[in-house]
Amino acid sequence: MVCSTAMCPVSPVWPRKPNLCVWPRKPNLWAFWLLLLVLLLSWKSWAEKHFQSCRWLVVLNKFERVGALLSKDRFMDQEPMDTVTEVFQKLVDSPIDPREKYMGFPYYLKINFSCMGKNDEELVRKGHLMGLRPVILISYKYPVNFYRWKIENLQIQMEAAPLRSTGFCIAEVMCALNWYAPMPTKNGSVVMSVDIRSNGLGPYIPPKRFYVNINGFMKRDASGNPIFTIGYETFTLKSDHFKRSKSRPLWYTQNHSPVLILGGIEDEKTILLSDTNFQDFSLVELSIDSCWVGSYYCPILDFSATIHDAISTESTLFIRQNQLVYYFTGSYSALFDISHSSSSWVRVLASECIKKLCPVFVDGNGSEYILALTTGKNEGYIHIGTITDGRVSFKMMPESWSICDKLPGTHFWGDLGWRVEVIGKGERDLDFLVLHGTETYTRTAMIPKGLFFNTFNNMLYIWGNFILQSYNRIHFIYLADFPKDSVIKYMVNSYQGDMAFVTEGEEIWYFLEGGYDVYRLVPSKGWDIYFSLQKLQHSFLFADQEFLVTLFYEDGQLYQLIYLVDPGYERLVKRVLPVAQLLLYDQNTPYAVATIGNFWTPSFTNLCPFKVMRLRDLPKKQHLARQELYHAPPPLVSESLGFHNNNTLAIYQGLVYYLLWLHSKYDKPYADPVHDPTWRWWEHKSRYKDYYFYLSSNWLAAEGVYIDMNSYQKLYNISHDHGLPEMVFLDKGTSFSFTVFLTAHEHQAPPSSLLGSSYQVEKKLAVAVVVADPECLDVTVNQDVLLNRKAVLYKITIKDRKVCYDQGISGHNLKKTSLMVKVLGSSGKCFQTTYLGTRTQGHLMVPLLIGCPPGKRLAFDVTYTILHSQQLNKHYFDCVVSNAEMPCFLFRDLFQPFFLVQDMVTGDSGRFLGSYLLKVVGGGRTMDTIRDYTEEEIYRYNSPLDKTNSLIWKTKAERTTQDKKFYIMSQQSPGIEWLCLENSPCHDITPQSIFAPEFFLKLLVSNRGVDTSSYCDYQLIFILHLHGLPLSAQRSLFIVLVSSSLFVGLVVFYILFCLLWPHIVKAWVSLRWKINNIMAAESFYTYATSSAALSLQSQTVSEPSIKPPSNAGSRVDNALEKEVVA
Repeated sequence: MVCSTAMCPVSPVWPRKPNLCVWPRKPNLWAFWLLLLVLLLSWKSWAEKHFQSCRWLVVLNKFERVGALLSKDRFMDQEPMDTVTEVFQKLVDSPIDPREKYMGFPYYLKINFSCMGKNDEELVRKGHLMGLRPVILISYKYPVNFYRWKIENLQIQMEAAPLRSTGFCIAEVMCALNWYAPMPTKNGSVVMSVDIRSNGLGPYIPPKRFYVNINGFMKRDASGNPIFTIGYETFTLKSDHFKRSKSRPLWYTQNHSPVLILGGIEDEKTILLSDTNFQDFSLVELSIDSCWVGSYYCPILDFSATIHDAISTESTLFIRQNQLVYYFTGSYSALFDISHSSSSWVRVLASECIKKLCPVFVDGNGSEYILALTTGKNEGYIHIGTITDGRVSFKMMPESWSICDKLPGTHFWGDLGWRVEVIGKGERDLDFLVLHGTETYTRTAMIPKGLFFNTFNNMLYIWGNFILQSYNRIHFIYLADFPKDSVIKYMVNSYQGDMAFVTEGEEIWYFLEGGYDVYRLVPSKGWDIYFSLQKLQHSFLFADQEFLVTLFYEDGQLYQLIYLVDPGYERLVKRVLPVAQLLLYDQNTPYAVATIGNFWTPSFTNLCPFKVMRLRDLPKKQHLARQELYHAPPPLVSESLGFHNNNTLAIYQGLVYYLLWLHSKYDKPYADPVHDPTWRWWEHKSRYKDYYFYLSSNWLAAEGVYIDMNSYQKLYNISHDHGLPEMVFLDKGTSFSFTVFLTAHEHQAPPSSLLGSSYQVEKKLAVAVVVADPECLDVTVNQDVLLNRKAVLYKITIKDRKVCYDQGISGHNLKKTSLMVKVLGSSGKCFQTTYLGTRTQGHLMVPLLIGCPPGKRLAFDVTYTILHSQQLNKHYFDCVVSNAEMPCFLFRDLFQPFFLVQDMVTGDSGRFLGSYLLKVVGGGRTMDTIRDYTEEEIYRYNSPLDKTNSLIWKTKAERTTQDKKFYIMSQQSPGIEWLCLENSPCHDITPQSIFAPEFFLKLLVSNRGVDTSSYCDYQLIFILHLHGLPLSAQRSLFIVLVSSSLFVGLVVFYILFCLLWPHIVKAWVSLRWKINNIMAAESFYTYATSSAALSLQSQTVSEPSIKPPSNAGSRVDNALEKEVVA
């Protein structure tokens, strides 16, 4: 008997003849069910392991190298390329606009997958024939400088297109197969994550995230090959680079550094550099001089070529070698002008003796920061470095006194004088010790090595051979689980509630923020078990001899960069350190032996206080995280096997480019009639949708491509995401809620006889909710006990209290805070194991940002303003030469503007009902001559208090600001009356043609200080086109006088002309007669004299030649006579 098709696998990665699906034909009934249960459990266990054996592979390919085998390129080109125009010109009868410019991107994503122990090419072919398509989600990290770039969380979802690789193929229809998708770039973003998952068909491959960042520290040499600008790449990785060097911290700006660097290689001015978060890396020898001469204030203590400190920011790299500090700004045209980049390493703080560089992990106020600690003559001072758009500046702090003057001791980072008595084993009921500063010192010295402040939860940590934790930077909690004989070397933080420490002995410790338990991960019993299991599976990520290089967090997971040494095979790898799995293996689960019948049965006690933990009633993740998402699938092709070619991939590039171009173009002051960036794409093409489908269905489409207009769209309500977002944005007074569902274990539930008694399940399943800033957030927790289901529901609601933030531009200077949810007694004891791995439960931290969230804007509703103007003024006159993007408004009409508050994330667009200030801040006679006005001019042109006769407009609104300087407008305010008084710039405009004068006004609309319904400062600047401006009285009078004079002159001239014309005609006729007579007389005498002379000469020369007069001569004489008579 063979199992049903529901049990037998159909994926090509499964064995073709599984023995698990066969059993004897006539088993006993109880044996049958027992065997079936064992088989299903075994199949489940095997399937879970097998699912994880397949993984996605992603590399970059240049546009011109698509389809080439074993090709891989570096991400260094940032500008769009004109590579698809020729292909788009061939797309006749297609839903594209031939007037628009379609561009391409420099790179494609080349996608494949691999399964352990399987033939990759065969698997990919089978996957394609089964319908497998990789689904790609590219997320763009917003830039640091929000003053220069708009803050937005933009994502684009694509589907990779299959393409046969070029090369030799013997007999098969397809040999090497890969999937390709455009790798679009975006101005203002240099860090991009690429999430890849399958479309649900074919073999199961776990989703994976890749970081594909722009490397601005490379250029092309004369032959076109990429080289580094900061030094020379070394292709030989020596074991001495890591065997002699200890692990060191990886320092960078959180979520904004495209390139990560790591120094610390002994006696080498070499660093490890990666633009993929160490998915791959390069070894680069830096081109610095390494010349350093000691002095009295900075003596030579230990000279070395080692790069001791290395910090990477969004655009700039910093290093410290000995006491010298250098920086190098990369070439990032997507962020700032290329002139800001460096051509070589720049030395800073040349007159200072720097003993340490310290990073600032979180950016602020549109800039990034680093700290340089001094020694020598300026010891106790800190140089704060500020990086803005690639420009670096340092300022020494404090300005008038040294920190050493305020602290005891002679060294800034020396002994602080605090001593604490370590709690012994017999006193484990004392979990922590609070230091008030007045306790008696003991013999155990505290050796501080560093400190860390988490800006999200306001937790301060001081660490060394101890760990101190503080909520308010006044009172400290001593974590007694950390041994005093270990000294912490550095720490890393996930900003999601997890921390890890590395000691001088290369031990790795783990800690959950807000708790008191510290766990050693490596070495530990759990690590030994996990390491042995990986070695049994022959994993290439593990070796008998390992050297830790660094430890860092990526998307909440802890990673090791580690150097592995096997006989004849050495490598540097990045691998996950499974914290939950190590803690699970490290548990000492208590058990008891009970007698059941004649058998002894072990009974294990679950240390976790709950059995199941789930999150329910979750809000929309997309809306909370403020994510804008576009969907752009590849065009459909008419090829029988569904394969694309280079032309169809080029079309895909152009479509994605145009979609992102529409997104950027939509950020304009004038609101479209439809609140959707893709509306204008198909505005004039949607009516021909059926015709395009008919051409494609009958194989008549140009280039064999069908573009589905409904597929390229912006998605506003994504519901398939689960869980809470990585970041939550809160506007003024907004809130969100979710429910925590907990179920109890069987031994914790009350027996049926005790239901309704004093026993309460909620006492065993308690939940604590902690907010970092209780003065800013209001939290309510409602408990609901379900005794029949042995469960407890906790509905948690978080609401902004409207007191912790002033008004600001969308996404600017948001206040950082956080929410923490903990199930009491679950720290390090609760785990959930799925086919995706093991994760901890019972602890949840969500970073919150309070302020005006990204994606909100104010737009001028020109469509409704025109309709209202027609009703208000009984007419509407546009310019003679109309512009659909900027309609005109008549000067003499009342102008009442209306505005929309548009949410680019949710798709909502509604009338702005609040109050606002309207000011004219610029203007000009043409668009090219518009200039910005000064503060003094703005006051004179807009203020009702102006006495200089300079007002441009006025209104009958009575509400003004407190200082009476400006009007406060609203939707209910009366219209604006244009004045353009004598001293205003729009007064007395000279017409440039026969049409009425025109003027362009630059208007500023802002609700800051006058509307408190939102944290958003809706600043809107737009151009208003006025026509029909009147002339000044002087110029009007002058024109009237000149016109009248011309008219009177013409009339007088006409009268005179009519009176004198007959006399003029008569005189002209008489004059002409006289002239004709004179001319005729002169002609006659001249002719007669000439004829007589000619006759005399003829008679003298030849007598026989004399002939009688001709008739012609007689006719001439007759004519002359007639003329004389006349």
